[in-house]
Amino acid sequence: MRRQAQFLIAVLILIASVSTANAATSAVNASTVSPTLQVSVTVQKAIALTLSQGAGAGACTVTTASDYSISFGNVDALGINTPTCGSKFNPTTPGVSPSAYYTDYKITPMFTNQSSTTATVTAYVSANFATLSSILSVVEASSAPGNIGALSAMSTNSGSPTSIGTSLASGTALTRYIGVTVQPTNSGSSTVSGSDTATITYTMTVP
Repeated sequence: MRRQAQFLIAVLILIASVSTANAATSAVNASTVSPTLQVSVTVQKAIALTLSQGAGAGACTVTTASDYSISFGNVDALGINTPTCGSKFNPTTPGVSPSAYYTDYKITPMFTNQSSTTATVTAYVSANFATLSSILSVVEASSAPGNIGALSAMSTNSGSPTSIGTSLASGTALTRYIGVTVQPTNSGSSTVSGSDTATITYTMTVP
């Protein structure tokens, strides 16, 4: 009799255990159940750097068809041509010193879930002008240049790039100036006029 009673108690305990385990999703003789759902995600770091048209009057449009690009149109070493956008500096000594064509533009760093709240941006000319590198140079400035001397040549060395900005906050646009100088070179043996393109590579790092 004692063994039957012990067996009955064990069965009741087992039934109670099963009922408790399933009570969250189903129940009998009840009007409420409380199922739970676990939501799992893996948060990843995200980073982006965008270039856009500057706010200055006549600033060049920054197109985004593939890579970013801008065009000053026709330029010359005497500063006779008016650029299709941006501004220009005529040569200090016509026929001897270069002219310059430039525009302002914006760089906007964006980064999330990083271990730092600031970023740095550098840039260098990764592909120089293919045929006119002897007369054309990419120049830039951190503030509106007052004269041609305020525009500095951008680095062409990936190991020692030009600093574009430090301690940059995510989502805050930075205004910079970019352009080209045109040397008044004449030559009987090499090409010193025509169309050409240079490529600048920007790198943003979040320490």
